[in-house]
Amino acid sequence: MPEVSSYRGRGFRQIAPWLAAAPALPGLMLILIRPLGMRFSGFLLVALAAVLLAEVYLRRWAGRARAGWWVQLAFRAALALVLVPLVMIEACVIHEGHKEPPEQPADAVIVLGAGVNGNQPSLSLKTRLDAAIAYLETTDPDVPVVLTGGQGYGEDITEAQCMYNYLTENGVDGGRLILEEAATTTAENFAFSRDLLTETGVDPSTDTVAVVTNDFHIARAKLLAARNGYGHAVGVPAELPWVHLQINYYLREAFAMVKSFLLD
Repeated sequence: MPEVSSYRGRGFRQIAPWLAAAPALPGLMLILIRPLGMRFSGFLLVALAAVLLAEVYLRRWAGRARAGWWVQLAFRAALALVLVPLVMIEACVIHEGHKEPPEQPADAVIVLGAGVNGNQPSLSLKTRLDAAIAYLETTDPDVPVVLTGGQGYGEDITEAQCMYNYLTENGVDGGRLILEEAATTTAENFAFSRDLLTETGVDPSTDTVAVVTNDFHIARAKLLAARNGYGHAVGVPAELPWVHLQINYYLREAFAMVKSFLLD
């Protein structure tokens, strides 16, 4: 019996690196197959494989030398210091993204831009625009609406112009729409829109501003709105139609929150 147990133990140690590396293959597939829209999830799977492989080899080192035990301990502590805050941030992102649209009337509305394919809205932008149409039906027609987003790579027109075209084609009065066509980041969306709202008589520091964006983006949008002087920004969430995209973008957003908190 001891011989069998020892053999099984050696066999598991031999296949452990292969098991640890297993997430890398689907990760690489997600990275390479761009139409799936899950490249970030692919990178996470590759990173997971790297972490598991590191753990396998550190366990072997720890079993042979005291120094290996200390390195393994430091590795696990560093991993915890990264993962625990990210899990907490992810919980915040999910919580904000699943809030119902505000019931109180807004003094202004901002629709945040997203990618444009040529002159047509991307899937992400289309969901924002559909959510904006539904929300604007519940607001006073005199409430100003800022469409914010400049022109990026692969876009024939600005995001703001694309949004204007889509909304007016779907029954929204173009007279209430204000185009902000210079912003290239979410922080700039709010900074440049603030000046336009002030010109209409809205005070972003005290008035209620409804922000239409994707549900996974609500938490970061509210963070950046507050940093740009918006005293009462409320989120109007738009859902992506497929679960796998929701998972991908919710996971990515936790890292984007860290970047925005430190740099924006």
